[in-house]
This record gives sequence, structure tokens and C-alpha cells, in this order.
Amino acid sequence: MKRKWLLFSISFLICHMSVSRAAAQTFYICQGNDTSTASELDFTASGLEVAIVDSITLTPPAGQRYVGGDISLLTKYENQGAQYKDKDGQAIGDLLAFLKQQGWNTMRVRLFVDPTKSDDRKSCVQDLDYVIALGKRIKAAGLLFMLDFHYSDTWADPAAQWTPDGWKGFGDEQLQSKLYDYTRDCLMQLNAAGASPDFIQTGNEISFGMLWGTKAAVGNNKTNRCYIDSPQANWNRFFALLRQATKACREVCPRAQIIIHSERVPQPQVLTDFFDRIKATNIDYDIIGLSYYSYHHGKFDALEKALQQLTAKNYGKAIQIVEMGYPFKWAVSGSTVDYSATYPLTDDGQRNFVADLITLLKKYPQVNGLSWWYPEANAYGCNGDLKNGWYNASLFDNSTGCALKALYEMQEFK
Repeated sequence: MKRKWLLFSISFLICHMSVSRAAAQTFYICQGNDTSTASELDFTASGLEVAIVDSITLTPPAGQRYVGGDISLLTKYENQGAQYKDKDGQAIGDLLAFLKQQGWNTMRVRLFVDPTKSDDRKSCVQDLDYVIALGKRIKAAGLLFMLDFHYSDTWADPAAQWTPDGWKGFGDEQLQSKLYDYTRDCLMQLNAAGASPDFIQTGNEISFGMLWGTKAAVGNNKTNRCYIDSPQANWNRFFALLRQATKACREVCPRAQIIIHSERVPQPQVLTDFFDRIKATNIDYDIIGLSYYSYHHGKFDALEKALQQLTAKNYGKAIQIVEMGYPFKWAVSGSTVDYSATYPLTDDGQRNFVADLITLLKKYPQVNGLSWWYPEANAYGCNGDLKNGWYNASLFDNSTGCALKALYEMQEFK
């Protein structure tokens, strides 16, 4: 008999069914609470009968891997008429269902505090209402939901960790309280809507801290930034904020896995210094999240060196590549590393890049997650602002709407 395992969530429990081929692992959603017995669970969006469930546990199976992508603009693409097709040109009616069929099990969505204040109104549209609606779809499709708090009105990255406009002028203690209240409120609303996140990033690419202040007030000075040689007060301020975010996550979503996200793959000494400080300060989290874009961060040897040093440090945490991608026609704007001699900028080159990346990652058992950033980018059929300025490292061909080979290759990570 095939065996099913119950994974983690609160208002919705997430079930995993094993099948004959590991790469085809699938998640199923079932309604119930922590005290439900197998016979009381009602499986939705799967057609799975409770009568054949013969094993339940509240922990993931050993060796469970998570594969998926950040699909934060999917709703807007759909609203603008984007036409998604499979590799053979057949129309895809429901992209989430299609991705699940290809072995994907985890979807990531970013959340901005007030994106109406962003300079980028084309891509920064993910307010709480938007995220709740997309999160509900993710969970209803039987997929896991990774929530990425940006803690800003606009893109938060290593060069831009700007405090939301509505929080400007707050002192450090007031900002800590606001961060806790905001995180808690967002998670409570997600729970109430049936969109409880299974993974939560408490900040996006926060290697140098977060909530530095507003851009107008702070500008290019190093106020509140956290570098190796920064004053300890900067680090203390950052850790106090991070603790408030974690506290809210543990209170509202106690089974969610908390991710701390860094993009310092090409600087392993900075990467490990960051996580050394996190460990020394006893910050509560579960997963080391990494960004890896070869065209910015270096070829595979750079990633391998970072993974080797993280492994040697033995932090006792899982590692996930929460952002990655590779182009398929021309180089991504601003690229600083050319890998095209090894992986040509073609459909096959992109697929081979993914295949070799997966081979590398499987050498490190603690690496249990791989997420493509912006796979849903698809200008084909669009009738709005997303039809312009094509992103060329997605998993759909903007000129045809067809899925690329790398999309199908991703499931081999599992």
C-alpha cells in the first residue's frame, strides 16, 4: 500500500504521498486541525480517499526536498492575458496545477508593506490582499507556500533595505514593536484566509541588515548597515529587529520553517561571518536561504565553495537556494559573469545548466530546496505593461508562451 505522510501547517494540514518515482512527489491539502484523526480528514483538490491513509506524522519524511519558484507576478500576468503553453504548444489552463504535475511542490511569493509607494509599480504590486489571494490558490492546489517578507514598500536587497514610508521617524524600540505587530497581523490574516505559509523569510537578502531608514533620510551613508567592520551597535539593532520578526512567526505559525536569506555566495567569508553572528546571538531560525545567479555571483565553483564553507561551519540548519535563474536567449542586463561557453543561451543550454546545478546540490545532503526566481515571466498574449521589457531568465518563451525544457528538469532535484 502506498503510504502518506502529514507535514506541517495550522488551519490546513499538508499531506505528502509517495509514489514509485521520487521526482514525482506530490502534496495534497486536507482540511482539519491538529487533533483530527485520519478518518476525520477531508482531502481537497486531490480526490484522495481518507480510507487509504495508513500513516500520519507531524514531521516531513527524511530527505524531503522542495522544488518550485517565486511566482509573485503570476496574478498580474494572468490579468493581462498572458497565454501559457506546455513545451508542445498546448494551452495550460491552470499554471499552478501544471507546475504541480511537473513535480514542483513549493511556491514563493513576496510581500511589500505598501507597494503603492514604490517607484516600480510594474513589478511591486504584492500587497497583503494580493498575497492572500495568491496564497489561497497555492494552498488549494496542494502546494507549499513560501512567504517572502520584504519589510519595505519596494525591492529589498543588499543595496536597498529602506524602511516603509509609513514607518519613517520611528525610534528603534518603536520600530521593533511595529515590525512585530506587522508580521503578526499579516500572518494572522493569511491563516484566517486559509493561506498559512509553510516557509517564512524574515527579510529578503538581509546580509547587511534591514530597515535602515528611508532613502531620503539615509541615502548612501552607512547608517544602520551591517558590514564585517560595522559598529556592534548596528548589528545589535539588526538582531533586535530580527528577533521581533521571528517571535511573531513562532507565535502565529509555529510549524512554519523560518528562513534567513543571504546573497553573499561570491563572498563566503562575508556569508559565514553573517551566520556566525546569527549563531552567536542565538537568533531562532530553521533554514539558510541563498540567492545564486551565476551571471552575478560566479560559476558553479563559487557556489560550491560557499556550500563547502557553510558545511564546514556545521550550523545545524538546512540550506535552500531560494532564488536562482539562467537566461535562454540573451544575457540578463547587468551580467558580470559570462557562462555561455559552457551553457549557451538557448533552451538546451538553460536546461543543461539546471541539470548540472542539481547534480552539484545533491552532493550536499543539507541542501533541501531549489527555487527559480520569476519563472512565470511570459509576455506572450499580454495586453498591459508586462508585455514590455522582457525578462529573459524565465521558464517560458516570451515570444511563444511555451514552457522551456529547464522547467521540466527542475523536478530532478527531488
